[in-house]
Amino acid sequence: MARIVIKNGYLKGGSEKTAAHLNNLVKYIATRDGVDKIKNGRELWHATKKQQALVKEILREFPDTKELFEYEDYLAYPNRENASEFITIALEQHLDKIGDREKYLDYIANRPRVEKFDSHGLFTSGDDPLVLNQVADELSAYTGNVWMPIISLRREDASRLGYDNALAWKALLSSKALEIAENLKIHPYHLKWYAAFHNESHHPHVHMLCYSTDPKEGYLTKQGIKKMKSSLANDIFRQELIPLYGEKSQRRDDLKERAAESMRELIRQMKGGILQSDRMEQLITHLAERLQTVGGKKQYGYLKAELKNIVDKIVDELAQDSRVAEAYRLWWETRGRIESIYTETPSEPPPLSRCDDLKSIRNMVIQETLLLGTITFEEPASVETALPEPENDLEIPSADSEDEEDQESADDEGRSTREKNSDGKESSDSWWTEDYTLAKKYLYGDEDAGIPQDFEKAREIFLTEAGADNPLALYDLGRMAADGLGCEADAGEAYQWYEKALAVFHAAEEEKPWKYTEYRIGKMYAAGLGTEQDYLQAADWLTLSANAKYKYAQYSLGGLYYHGKGVEQDHETAFALYTRSADQSFPYASFELGKMLRDGIGCKKNQQDADRRFREAFLGFVSLEEKGHDDKLQYRLGWMLLNGVGTDKNEARAKEYFEKAASVGNPFACYQLAKLILSDENAPQQEVEKALGYLRKAVEAENPYAAYFLGKLYEKGQHVPQNTAEAIRLYTLSAEQDNDFAAYRLGKLYLGGTGVLKDVESAIRWLTFAADRKNQFAEYALGILYFKGEDVPKDIPKSMEYLKRSAGQGNQFAQYRLGKIYLMGEDVPKDIQVALQFLTAAAEQGNQYAQYTLGKLYLMGKDVPRDKDAAVRWFTLSAAQGNIYAQFFLDHMDSFKDPSVLLAGTRLLHHMSRIFSDNTPPLKPPGPHIDRKRRLKLNEKKRAAGHAQGDHEQTMSL
Repeated sequence: MARIVIKNGYLKGGSEKTAAHLNNLVKYIATRDGVDKIKNGRELWHATKKQQALVKEILREFPDTKELFEYEDYLAYPNRENASEFITIALEQHLDKIGDREKYLDYIANRPRVEKFDSHGLFTSGDDPLVLNQVADELSAYTGNVWMPIISLRREDASRLGYDNALAWKALLSSKALEIAENLKIHPYHLKWYAAFHNESHHPHVHMLCYSTDPKEGYLTKQGIKKMKSSLANDIFRQELIPLYGEKSQRRDDLKERAAESMRELIRQMKGGILQSDRMEQLITHLAERLQTVGGKKQYGYLKAELKNIVDKIVDELAQDSRVAEAYRLWWETRGRIESIYTETPSEPPPLSRCDDLKSIRNMVIQETLLLGTITFEEPASVETALPEPENDLEIPSADSEDEEDQESADDEGRSTREKNSDGKESSDSWWTEDYTLAKKYLYGDEDAGIPQDFEKAREIFLTEAGADNPLALYDLGRMAADGLGCEADAGEAYQWYEKALAVFHAAEEEKPWKYTEYRIGKMYAAGLGTEQDYLQAADWLTLSANAKYKYAQYSLGGLYYHGKGVEQDHETAFALYTRSADQSFPYASFELGKMLRDGIGCKKNQQDADRRFREAFLGFVSLEEKGHDDKLQYRLGWMLLNGVGTDKNEARAKEYFEKAASVGNPFACYQLAKLILSDENAPQQEVEKALGYLRKAVEAENPYAAYFLGKLYEKGQHVPQNTAEAIRLYTLSAEQDNDFAAYRLGKLYLGGTGVLKDVESAIRWLTFAADRKNQFAEYALGILYFKGEDVPKDIPKSMEYLKRSAGQGNQFAQYRLGKIYLMGEDVPKDIQVALQFLTAAAEQGNQYAQYTLGKLYLMGKDVPRDKDAAVRWFTLSAAQGNIYAQFFLDHMDSFKDPSVLLAGTRLLHHMSRIFSDNTPPLKPPGPHIDRKRRLKLNEKKRAAGHAQGDHEQTMSL
């Protein structure tokens, strides 16, 4: 393991301390051979008797030398070379006890193996050369204390990390000058330091001399030594520490799992009755009785010594559990490996009750004791803080996916009602010419007629028809320009074609009113094609056509009444209009009727009639698709087959329809096809790339669901590299197209700060955007935010409004939270009946925590009549979902009257798992808040190091 060793001796001012009994040792190191000594091949022989005697004498006089790298090497291989290395470095590090400072300065500047800058090896910060005699005179005349740190590394570490030369050490020590001054309690203005690098073969090291220009200033404590070493180690071993902390993070995750296993094992032990009379139960009961007589704050720091002692006993009793003990041992072992970089002798683990890193367990004990006999909510922390992940958030409501375009183009009704001449033939200005019909076949492809799909050919014929002012051809050219069929997509060109088509429709209507032109005009106003979108005019034109019993107009007008566009929203009128259209065999109307009958909108719920209407719609869509091969029809058929609506589920056939529609760029089909491919975990990479291509094509076509889906892939790093910034971009595109789930996702990202800077203002804006569109998850999120009052001011009325809105839409998380709020009665008046209503609603949707809470309520019988059968029923449902607390109660239904004491021990184990996982120190602890006085002091230090006023550069200038 990489390690750094620092020794800090000092020469006391005003005395010339010598040690006669070590005189021979001084002569030994003064006359020893230098680095150029020619090896005689005996270096690996066993140490001589003289060397062994010197080693023993050094260890006796200076016991701390046992911590040196060189002594470790000597113990492992007691040969002559290692003995020599140890004797040399041991005496170097204790020259302060056997010589004066002037001799010491000369030694470190000129000894063998010193790396010299000029005539000697002494250096300090800055580029000005040092005159050894001047420095010697300065030190000789100095009357204060001089500290002499010696910093040593192993050779392999020094070489690997680049600290095997004097320049690297000069740069490092210059950058650490302020911290050295602080640790020596020397004002940064007053610090003077010199150093020399000795490039020993095994353990290169640096000698320093540090003192203050004020002889009265400066002293060094053990804490100062530790801080100095920590600071240097963080820089030297930065790259070494990163994987070690990663290992510790992994160990933390292992500890969490071990704690969970411990809880499960403890539950099994309780089931066998092993812990029912355990000492912990007695201690908790005793502590609860004593706390009833305590006034003031009931926290560990405020308790009397005798009560603290009881708490400590409970914590240490908890530590007797074999799994907790093993988790603590492993946690401390990893902690010690990091600590060893900073200290020579890592500390031994104290009792769990005395461990400062885990001291929060003591207050947990007190809190759990105070909760005895009250209703508690045993749930993971994530249930309290995390925002839920909605299911099926990518499903598209079919009606919303439909680009409401002319749906009767494959039908002959418009043509059959055209006015005819007296000879019974169609007038010469008929819009349904042979060329126009042929162009439509080229547009969609006609397998029966043997005509392949050919956009360029279709466009060529449409252009010819457009020259004759055929509004149908003009309209189709607009659509091709908008969708980029046979040409580059061009919204401006599309608008011009639509505008010309609308003008011809208007002219025809003025010449002779006709339900078909009224319908086409109304549709174009509704969609804003060739004109500004105007639902009022659309409703007027469609009403004229619908009154003439035109089924397409009845369907479109029904949509306006359903959504309240251009008319007052009226679901009953919408239902009536859809029924009239469906009864004329229009499948789109049948589909909308199926939805309304299924959901009871504008009518009574009737699943049987809904299924009949869905079946009508499916068969009608199949017939229309066979005639026209329209991509929107293909998408609808694929969607119905995929979801089993109006037909049996058939994923293979659904995929075929999606592929047909996707081949002409239908964005909804591209999206659904991509989803199908990516849902297959075994899909080959080629298919995955194909699916991603479909998704991107759909995003380019402004499909909000595709943008949302692709955003989720980037957020989670599935099939694509994780990229939060790209996810946010795609979510924003989707949300701006009214996708409330994308807005909710954005709110979660900005609120959690996961992969993005936390931005509460943006989070609230997007969550409100989604909540205004009745997104139940956004309503729940806002309710929790305003209830907790951490990121926004606490606002209970607003919180309850959002939570009730979410619960009203069946959100089980909101129902459970409201049940807790009314049960606890802290922020709103306690209301047991309302609490039971919300908890029951959540429990019936499978919320295991609501089920568990109901079971405990009925078992304890404090706020509701005791009902053992109901308790067992709810506990059973919760335990079936893995709730260990529910299982605990099922196993002990008849063992005791009040289970809260035994439950407290289980809860403490639960807390332990969180405490273990939450107390892994980061690589570099977050910087503390710096107040004004502290900032001024830091600026003063920076100026002392040569920085100009207002210079905010964070690295030391050499």
